[in-house]
Amino acid sequence: MAHHSNRPAAMSATLLAAGLIACGNSNSPPPADTATGASSPPTLLNEELPVAYPGTLWARGIGGEVTLKLFVDSTGAVVPDSTRVEGSSGEPQLDAAALRGVPEMRFSPALIRGRPVSSTLLVPVLFNREAPADSGAVADSTAPGEPPG
Repeated sequence: MAHHSNRPAAMSATLLAAGLIACGNSNSPPPADTATGASSPPTLLNEELPVAYPGTLWARGIGGEVTLKLFVDSTGAVVPDSTRVEGSSGEPQLDAAALRGVPEMRFSPALIRGRPVSSTLLVPVLFNREAPADSGAVADSTAPGEPPG
């Protein structure tokens, strides 16, 4: 039996190019004000999204997209109690896998006029066994036909 690492399944669960979408609220950064400093949404610092594709679903070719709603504080930390599934994949195991990856996500905080602020954002997570070559996904190290992790 082959041993599989528990590294994040970059090929399987990828942060979509649309990526981090700041939600409209009073904490969302306004357009940049060059006279007083830059404004920007939170930025994911992880090189790979720390989400593992459930092996049983990967083996059956079941995928989907989960949209997570996160609250990132002014230090860039995700506030755990605020995390929720904003858009379900329709597959509870995929939704749960996306949520399990949240504690490992690292962000730089949103900025307003150069100052760090708290912000709410949406993070789409795509579970796709056959990630497109131009998706930025890293090739999986598992043998063909074997599930990751």
